[in-house]
Amino acid sequence: MNQARKESVRPGAASAPRILIVEDESDLALLLGYNLESEGYVVENVARGDEAELRLAENAPDLVILDWMLPGVSGLEICRRLRAREATRTLPVIMVTARGEEAERVRGLSVGADDYVVKPFSVPELMARVRALLRRSRPERIAERLYAGDLDLDRETRRVRRGVRDIHLGPTEFRLLEYLLEKPGRVFSRAQLLDAVWGQAAEIDERTVDVHVGRLRKALSRGRERDPIRTVRGAGYAFDETFGKV
Repeated sequence: MNQARKESVRPGAASAPRILIVEDESDLALLLGYNLESEGYVVENVARGDEAELRLAENAPDLVILDWMLPGVSGLEICRRLRAREATRTLPVIMVTARGEEAERVRGLSVGADDYVVKPFSVPELMARVRALLRRSRPERIAERLYAGDLDLDRETRRVRRGVRDIHLGPTEFRLLEYLLEKPGRVFSRAQLLDAVWGQAAEIDERTVDVHVGRLRKALSRGRERDPIRTVRGAGYAFDETFGKV
């Protein structure tokens, strides 16, 4: 059954790295969320470890800011489980905790945290650590341009070209292409594309994705030009990783 979602689109949401804050101190969570959003990130807050597990299983973000002590499941255990799963083994994790002893820092890093910040901490310093981790782990999320074969997507000017031809896309088709281009070959379900392109609160039938993919295909390919979007029956859509290579 197709799920309905309330439409709430943030301009450029697909291009902005997504960050999950797992923190049960509401004031700190709000402070971090405000500062991250002011730098252009898409932020989601959860206060419990078990709720974080559900979010991470549904649609993994680009980075997690994870408190050590949480109700439900501890941050330490969440980090351990993330590293045990193939899909999240390399997901960047910054652990935030009041435990400042060397032994505790070693313990946090030993379960797979990429960085470790002790409360109270400098927010600008944390922002710098977030940027550094994202640069190392997902350079395509912050690159100004994405390329595949003769296709060129410019995030700064919001323009798309195929060879010498300008491709005119609506805002939704642009975000859809951008998201697929970030991970060539990866198959995304319609639900995942709704979350990433339209937003998690969108009240839109999943068949809407098919309509916009159809529009995107029509704009990208003319005549005998190769279609770069691959349909995977029963699974979803992917940007063909062989596009421009064969």
